[in-house]
Amino acid sequence: MQRPGTDENNVQMSDILCDFCRREWTMERPMVEGHRGSCICGDCLRLSYSALVLEKQGNAPAGYLCTLCRENRDEIGWVPATIPADQPADQPLAACRRCVNQSAAVLAKDKEYGWKKPQ
Repeated sequence: MQRPGTDENNVQMSDILCDFCRREWTMERPMVEGHRGSCICGDCLRLSYSALVLEKQGNAPAGYLCTLCRENRDEIGWVPATIPADQPADQPLAACRRCVNQSAAVLAKDKEYGWKKPQ
């Protein structure tokens, strides 16, 4: 997501926020973009990947809407333990296993960040 008030003609790294924790994109905190400008940071990706891929456990409600692909999903999904205060109640946060797996693969290939999938 973009920080409210971002100049569309001059978007900076710090204007990009993780949808799940609202922290900004930095060289120490890489991001992966989903659909329609949704983003997940490396920290949230690590947590969601560990839960969904390694432990095969999710905490999203049945039929949730994935924040990253914008599809209603029946597979296991991840919801952050702490929901940002500015998150609208009618737009719950969740990431599906497919998006988490794809995002982890993309970020792990980016040599600039050195992010690695959890083992």
